[in-house]
Amino acid sequence: MAQIDAFFKMMHDLGASDLHLTSGSQPIVRLHGELQRIKYKVLETAELKKLLYEITPEHKIKKFEESGDVDFAYEVPGLARYRANYFMHLKGIGAVFREIPSKIQTIDDLGLPQILKRLVMLPKGIILVTGPTGSGKSTTLAAMVDYANRMRKDHILTIEDPIEFVHKPVNCLINQREVGRDTQSFSAALRGALREDPDIILVGEMRDLETIALALEAAETGHLVLATLHTISAPKTIDRIIEVFPGDTQAQIRSSLSESLRAIISQTLFKRLDRPGRVAALEILIATPAVRNLIRENKIYQINSVIETGKKYGMMSLDEAILELLKQGIISPQDAFNKAVHKSKFREYLSEDEVDFTEV
Repeated sequence: MAQIDAFFKMMHDLGASDLHLTSGSQPIVRLHGELQRIKYKVLETAELKKLLYEITPEHKIKKFEESGDVDFAYEVPGLARYRANYFMHLKGIGAVFREIPSKIQTIDDLGLPQILKRLVMLPKGIILVTGPTGSGKSTTLAAMVDYANRMRKDHILTIEDPIEFVHKPVNCLINQREVGRDTQSFSAALRGALREDPDIILVGEMRDLETIALALEAAETGHLVLATLHTISAPKTIDRIIEVFPGDTQAQIRSSLSESLRAIISQTLFKRLDRPGRVAALEILIATPAVRNLIRENKIYQINSVIETGKKYGMMSLDEAILELLKQGIISPQDAFNKAVHKSKFREYLSEDEVDFTEV
């Protein structure tokens, strides 16, 4: 048992999502969205490096010492898996560990909309799950893959950096590949994927032009592609994908995206009021003929209006999702106001009138 495992057990027992270990500071955990210091001595660089290197694969140590950054996954048997990121900073070395539960929560466990079950049963196309770092994208995707694993009889291929949730085959064949260990890059794995007879391809992150182009190609050639992007809304996701490409190819990409897109799920996490934990508010865009037409004609600014009127198709705006959570007493009025798009809708729920300086 590695020395650092004691920190992971403490983190697990507390129910914390993240552990921060950094030179010149006490250990810190993120508990229900807020950072809390642990009663422990200040960590010095030499001591912390010894602690971290004990669990780090040799090739990852080499990469870290060359570049100053590295990602990998670490598992404590019988406890959980952890996504690790090491980085160098002014005072020495730092590390952040995100706990990945060993039990995958289902769509119902997470309270996610039922439309996600229908989406993951589609035969082809691309479904994007977006949101800022730490907004629960991986958890949502894992729940969707888990549902497909139980309800379909297909080949699921995941490409991740690193592998987070480990799926046990139920009705599907599941192959999980890790960038840097099993393949050189997302794009290399995607090129190979088209010859590996997959039905569903999960792309951990669409980082660059080549990966996005290959994901769109896979979606167009009869595969269901699930992928993530670090964007904060459905319209911004579409803009980001198109803007990655050179200007002279953007019209072609708009046409390609309009044909292959099935849905964009953009999520924001909130601290729960009713019980410990966090809950996601989801903006859902379904690629109806009207949405496809707006993408082709480069009228992305009109998509929010389509979301507002597309409830019968399973669409939902972020503000609508936030309002629903607020009315159920799950989140606080202040939190709802802070993260809402149109804040004026939420002023009446505040105990005192608040001015949003970003709108002044």
